[in-house]
Amino acid sequence: MEPITHFLTGACIGRAGLNRKTAYATLAAVLAAEAADIDILWSFAGPVQELKHHRGITHTLIGAPVVAAAAVGLVWLFHIYRDARQQRKQAAAPPVDPRAPVLHTRQPVVWRWVYLAALVSALSHLMLDWTNNYGLRPFFPFNPRWYAGSFMFIAEPLLWALFFLALVMPWLFGLIGGEIGARRKPFRGRGWAIFALIGMVLLWGWRWAEHGHARAMLENTQVTTAPVSRMALEPYPVNPFRWHAILETADTFQTAEINTRTGSIESDPMNDVLFKPASTPATEAAKRTFLGQVYLDWGRWAVVRDVGQEPIAGIGPPNLPPNRTWTTVQFSDLRFAYPFLGASRASPNSASSPLSGWVYIVDGHDEAGEGMGGREQR
Repeated sequence: MEPITHFLTGACIGRAGLNRKTAYATLAAVLAAEAADIDILWSFAGPVQELKHHRGITHTLIGAPVVAAAAVGLVWLFHIYRDARQQRKQAAAPPVDPRAPVLHTRQPVVWRWVYLAALVSALSHLMLDWTNNYGLRPFFPFNPRWYAGSFMFIAEPLLWALFFLALVMPWLFGLIGGEIGARRKPFRGRGWAIFALIGMVLLWGWRWAEHGHARAMLENTQVTTAPVSRMALEPYPVNPFRWHAILETADTFQTAEINTRTGSIESDPMNDVLFKPASTPATEAAKRTFLGQVYLDWGRWAVVRDVGQEPIAGIGPPNLPPNRTWTTVQFSDLRFAYPFLGASRASPNSASSPLSGWVYIVDGHDEAGEGMGGREQR
């Protein structure tokens, strides 16, 4: 999922009760909830390196405890800084009368509870990322297989609404209470945080059920006359009844739009069928490149096309002598080749799609450049 959902999930995990056990529980939970995405720093090494390492070791069951420990380490540094600052203030302040009443005491820090809050949030990151169709490899490096629930879109406004409600309502009620002179309660918002987390799980269950319903509809409907070797269902945001289907046969990929509320399946053989591209020396050479190996490891619905002498936007073709020729090989993944933010029908024949990559191949066998998203891998 995107960072907003991770951060808000961590905040609700901390405020659901762990913040009553120790100081810094919510802070540790928020940091650990997003910390796994530090692998985005691989983007500085190039787009292909980013694809290779994104949702890598930090998104695994053996990496989550380390990620949680790193978040607690940051909290500990903040704690040291805060204590040192407080001591400087006390040293500069006039002596305090020991008979004066204590107006405020800081909540004690119990580090095992801080770590538990961080660990639960780090594991929530894995769970949230599993629910969408990009997936992750939780058992890497022992098992390199990608797992994806594919029932949640990567950015879900319904979750944002739940979490914002859980975080804003306690503040709003506290503001109202202050206006009427009500005594302020410590650790406000526990019920709202639990409400949001339960709501998220219920939304997962609802979408999971609709995903199963859509698959049953697809299996019981003859969308194509050719035998289907495999199929997949991709989610849309907000609407849990709408699904994008992909079916593979021996020679084609065919897409369909499914609505589980109305029970309809729409697929136009003229527009929604993609014939599998022919294998050429250039595509075979491209599969052996660094990009090709990384992309085919990740892309469960990868399509490799020799698109001819088509320059990549923003990156010019190789400069060659007259006796040599070049061609562009495109890598795309059908899981993301649909208009998930629009209402129009999907078209698998589009020459471009999100998370696509490309390789320049010279004379059918030599690589002359590769990249993704308009960025070249150096």
